[in-house]
Amino acid sequence: MMTQSKKKEKPLYNLWQNTAWMMGSAWKTRKSVLFLCVAVAAGAVALSLTELFVTPAVLQKVETAAPFPELLGAVIGFALLLMLVSALNAYLGNITSLGRIEVRIALLQQVGLKYEMTSFPNTEDPAVLKKMEKANEAMYGNTTASEAVWTTLTDLLKNIAGFVIYLALLSSLDPVLLIVVLATTVVGFFVSQRINQWGYRHREEESAYLKKLNYITYKAPQRALGKDIRIFGLRPWLQDVFDSAMRLYSDFIARREKVYLWADVVDVLLSFARNGIAYVYLITMALGQGLPASQFLLYFTAIGGFTTWITGILAGFSTLNLQSMDLSTIREFLEIPELFLFEDGKPLKAENIPYEIELRNVRFRYPGAEQDTLHDLNLTIHAGEKLAVVGLNGAGKTTLVKLICGFYDPTEGQVLLNGQDIRQYNRRDYYKLFTAVFQDFSILETTLADNVTQSTENIDRDRMKDCIEKAGLTEKIDSLKAGMETHVGRSVYEDGMDLSGGETQRLMLARALYKGAPIMVLDEPTAALDPIAENDMYLKYNQMAAGCTSVYISHRLASTRFCDRIILLSDGGIAEEGTHDSLMAQGGKYTELFGIQSRYYGKEDLRKGSGSHEE
Repeated sequence: MMTQSKKKEKPLYNLWQNTAWMMGSAWKTRKSVLFLCVAVAAGAVALSLTELFVTPAVLQKVETAAPFPELLGAVIGFALLLMLVSALNAYLGNITSLGRIEVRIALLQQVGLKYEMTSFPNTEDPAVLKKMEKANEAMYGNTTASEAVWTTLTDLLKNIAGFVIYLALLSSLDPVLLIVVLATTVVGFFVSQRINQWGYRHREEESAYLKKLNYITYKAPQRALGKDIRIFGLRPWLQDVFDSAMRLYSDFIARREKVYLWADVVDVLLSFARNGIAYVYLITMALGQGLPASQFLLYFTAIGGFTTWITGILAGFSTLNLQSMDLSTIREFLEIPELFLFEDGKPLKAENIPYEIELRNVRFRYPGAEQDTLHDLNLTIHAGEKLAVVGLNGAGKTTLVKLICGFYDPTEGQVLLNGQDIRQYNRRDYYKLFTAVFQDFSILETTLADNVTQSTENIDRDRMKDCIEKAGLTEKIDSLKAGMETHVGRSVYEDGMDLSGGETQRLMLARALYKGAPIMVLDEPTAALDPIAENDMYLKYNQMAAGCTSVYISHRLASTRFCDRIILLSDGGIAEEGTHDSLMAQGGKYTELFGIQSRYYGKEDLRKGSGSHEE
């Protein structure tokens, strides 16, 4: 199973493809990123060469008994050169960050836009969500692959250039010595890498510990849980859970460090062997061939630098390979196929004409489900009609809404708009025909005005005020110091406020009215309210949506008595349909459910709700 899982997780793109893709992204976003990689690498090599030659050069002046002014000039010259190259490197290092961050942010925006605009079924597909999670992990900070890859590429350029230059410098030495240096370096690298990858091989185990720790750390301070923690005395329990997870994580770290210790031991032994052989060889040259001390120092230092370049190249490609796998997750998410037509679809412009929606021979089954949620469903929602969809929880009401709104396509059958299959249209154009309020409100922690208009551009202030007035929020907003510019929520803004349930409902009504689309859908947005409040809110929607084609979803039958037609969903299909009175006269399941709810809520509550209707 593990082998199969790994095969499934194999990246679609290799190291070279992802490197080229990142270079293309940088070229589109900030070209200077590419040029600065080369400049930084060149500066680092220049600094290394300057540091390599400065001491041997000064020592050579001493060996040749050069005049003091000449010696002093050499020291000052190298000092100034070091200062100049170091300053240049520092400057280049400081100006690289901004461009690299811009490239990462551009990718982050692409992933966010993809998720926001992708076909709705993708937003509920666990495989797609997993890909998005992995893509975000590759972009959430400066050290992640989408930004750190530039450091890796710069280091590779630096190490390759340094390797070539140092190899030319050491070419006069015995090739056997270079082979020994190369062999010990490569063996040391791969042995150390194998040991150091213990943490990578056990990353899932570490991730499990960190998830527990982070979850508790994230949840415990939340304001919404404050009451439960105090009433039920959960603090000692939360502390115990945290301490238990921390002990497991500490044991994991201890095991990892014991393994890593062996990498250090191997590195020390191979370094000792390599340096010892180099010392013996160079000392032999000094005694037998009269190698000057300055050249001895130059060659020995160069051998150490040569080792560093080799290790850097190997480490760079290893790191780049890991980063490539992360970068591949970004590309794979961005290239997830779309299930609907968007820009390639037929344009559909919202016009002031009647819109009729028909579901013809519709069957729908969620991906991975064993049975249909809806089957053999035929329904026509006439232009301007107020249709109520009722039924018990799990009857398929929300699924029906998703099909009507075009969030899902039927497994079989068609959804038609004025007789035309909606699959042919640009789906985003189709969405513009709808205004909707769902159970989960999309309240954003921004201003009240932004929440009503859902936009920051081309806002019609007069229209917004009119919608606020019709929704019954004017008095509340007038009482606020900042009015419509008041912030909602307290996570982002310190001066934010929380809305009550009723105020939130009215805000959603104002938003729905502001959009002014020809089709309105309400998917149990008042489920948290009591029956009377829900009835009043639905009646207010009804008054405000005059002329719209409207679909009202509720599991409370009394709230939708005002509708032109009511359908009762049961067992994945339409069990009964008609007006409230005709359904009551049938004496079927609708009558039975209405009777049960009447006893549950109380006749007095229903009479009050009906009174609101009659008024």
